Amino acid sequence: MTHITDFRQRFWFLVFSILLNSAGNALTIATNLGSAVWTGSSVNLANWIHVSLGTTLFIYGIAVTVLNQLMLGHFDRRRFISNLLYIIPFSYLVEFIGYFWAWVGIAQLPLAIRLVVNLVGLLAVAAAVSIYQRCNLIQHPNDDLSYILRFRFLHGSAIIAQWTSYLPPLTIIVVSFLATGQLRAIGIGTIFALVAQGAIMGWSDKHVFPNLKHHVDVPQASHHAA
Repeated sequence: MTHITDFRQRFWFLVFSILLNSAGNALTIATNLGSAVWTGSSVNLANWIHVSLGTTLFIYGIAVTVLNQLMLGHFDRRRFISNLLYIIPFSYLVEFIGYFWAWVGIAQLPLAIRLVVNLVGLLAVAAAVSIYQRCNLIQHPNDDLSYILRFRFLHGSAIIAQWTSYLPPLTIIVVSFLATGQLRAIGIGTIFALVAQGAIMGWSDKHVFPNLKHHVDVPQASHHAA
């Protein structure tokens, strides 16, 4: 099987994945049946601090970008810049595509249809993350955290890395709820994402554009016998 190594092809896969990720996340917010964990935490944080969702996603992304540098154990200028390059379009695409989904009336659909639409959005997010992690040109810092954990510490396990990377957003959700008494964009879809997104990403690695292979660029941590 021929590996896709051409930069231009990886670039267009990246563009597609950013649009897919933004649209999928916005769709899960519009259904109000539960977003992916990171997105749900951003919605609740925005509600708590009374800042627009796009700006909240952007600020959140900067904070996680710094965390990624700490997880790497050294300053990686290319990775730092790439994280920032991703969150600028993504953060505001989610907000503005969300306006489109609201305009077409996603929130007014019958519950059963909204549930299906919510699932489609979550599947789109997982597939999009798989695509741009394999491109590895630029990545959202939230997913880059999972990527660093996956290949530096967790022997390539998408599932365990995804669960570990959820600790920060789950903390934000709990603190936001305690501060406001409200939970937004959290529901059955969030539970599905929490349980299954890592597995769907692993499946997508093999079945969604399977010729697109991982371009791993993080050193694995040394492991010593206990």
